[in-house]
Formats: sequence, C-alpha cells, structure tokens
Amino acid sequence: MRILVYGTGGVGGYFGGRLAQASHDVTFIARNESLKAIRENGLVVKSVNGDFTVHPAKVTDDISEVETPELVILGLKSWQIKDAAKQLKSIITEETMVLPLQNGADNMEKLQEILPKRNVLAGFCRIYSKKEAPGVINHFQFDPEIIFGELNNEKSDRVLELKEIFNNAGFKGIVPDDMYKAIWKKFGFIATVSGLGGLTRVSIGKMWQDDYLQDVLKKTGLEIQAIAQAKGVNFDDEDIAQLFQFIGKQGESATASTQRDIMAGRPSELENFNGYIVKQGKKLGIETPVNEFIYRALLPMEKEARN
Repeated sequence: MRILVYGTGGVGGYFGGRLAQASHDVTFIARNESLKAIRENGLVVKSVNGDFTVHPAKVTDDISEVETPELVILGLKSWQIKDAAKQLKSIITEETMVLPLQNGADNMEKLQEILPKRNVLAGFCRIYSKKEAPGVINHFQFDPEIIFGELNNEKSDRVLELKEIFNNAGFKGIVPDDMYKAIWKKFGFIATVSGLGGLTRVSIGKMWQDDYLQDVLKKTGLEIQAIAQAKGVNFDDEDIAQLFQFIGKQGESATASTQRDIMAGRPSELENFNGYIVKQGKKLGIETPVNEFIYRALLPMEKEARN
C-alpha cells in the first residue's frame, strides 16, 4: 500500500517504520533536523519488540513531492490537524483514507471541516514511544495498537483490509464495534492523567499511590464521563471502573506524552484535553471544577510555551 506518514515523531515514526519494514511504500513528512537525520542515516527505531532501521527511507518536507497516497497516517499533535488537512487536499483523491492517531475526542470533526467525509476514518493508538533524537524513535513500553474504523462503525472492506495490513506489519489493528466509545475510553485515560501529571511532575504510578492524588484523578475522570454521556457516548460506569483499574496498573516510570511536553516546556495537548472538557462543560451546562483547575493552573505555562 502507498502510505504517507505525516509527522515522524514517536507515533508516526514507529507505525510508519513498521509499515515500511513490511515492504509498504511509505513516505514520511519530517522537518529540520529530523529530515536531515533520516536522509543521512535512515529512520532508526529502538523498540522493546526489536530494534530496526528503515534505510534508505523516503522522506521530505514538501508535500507537493508526494505521490497520491492510498492511506495517510497523521502523527501530528491535535492542534496541527487542520493545517495538515489543508495541505493534504492537493494530493489526495476520493479513495484516500486519512487516519488520525492523535489523542483527543474531536479529531474526526476537525478533519471533516476541511476534507470530504468519505476520506476520514476515526482512530487512535496505544503506544509508549517518543522521539529520542532527530530520526530516532524509542518505543519503550506496551505492545502497540491502532484502533480505528469508519465514522458510522461499518465494517467496510477498506477497514478490514487495513486491519490485515496492520496486523501483518508487527502491531495490532483493532476495529471496535463502537468507535466513539473506544475513543472516549482512551481519551478518558489520557486526559485524566496528563494534566495532573504535568502539575505534579511525577509518574502515573506515583500519583496513583498517593491517596489524595488518586482521588483527584478519579474526580477528573468522572467529569470526563459526564461530558461523554451528555454527548450521547456510551461511556458507562463499567468503563470508568476499567479506566481506574488501568491507571492503577501503570508503572512507576510511566508518563504520558502530553505530561512530558508540559514538563519540558513544549506546546502540549492541554487545550484538547482538560481545556476541551471545560469548554464542553460550559456548552452543555455541566460543572467541571477539577478539570478547570488543572486547565487554568497549566494555561499560563502553555501560553508561554506557544510564544
């Protein structure tokens, strides 16, 4: 399959690297030092499931050089999606699938503001990975998965074909029965732990071991559940119980990517996580005091990082 990976960080670099290793025609969009490093040394992936290098790797920073892809994997941050979609309009056809892997609950809606609905798939991933250095990806925990599907939950031929491609590339492709429930379960986890992790600057496991912080995590998650249910998503009490169990199983070294961005003073997903819940709460008439405190406490740092 002809694949464009837009964004070659911890997510795009890993999954794109695996697909290239499986002999798919993969082109990477990268910038600056990453572009230079990949051109010179290939894409280097360090993984708990086995290290590998894609060399030579097809990489560019000019989308006009890219042959029309059958699949686009978006490995950018949520706030970059709309700009990427505007650039993609010039190279995709009505048959191109655009798969967002960003954390967040409204990435499909952002894409549909710019691209035809038929092009857009729903999706996210589960992986602990990071860009260790320009052109070097470190996958350090968890067997990676891409969870994806049609916007209407149809088990279409293209989705089932893509699932098989992913499974044959060395990571798991999962097509759930209820894509929106799956998205909110992932979003519930990442939005619960990231902001508070950015404030406390300790691992998920250490937060959970502290009774007071565990209570704050639970209150954050319950506010997220209330928003999901108000939006018609079947994010029920069993799901929230499973969420808390999953948080409790995170190791003492586990941190979320947004937490790491906040701690490093980089622009983060704060606006798309706790900020999104706060804004949806105001829109729906639901109080979200814990999410709002976390959001407001981190917002000055976020503004500084973006400036």
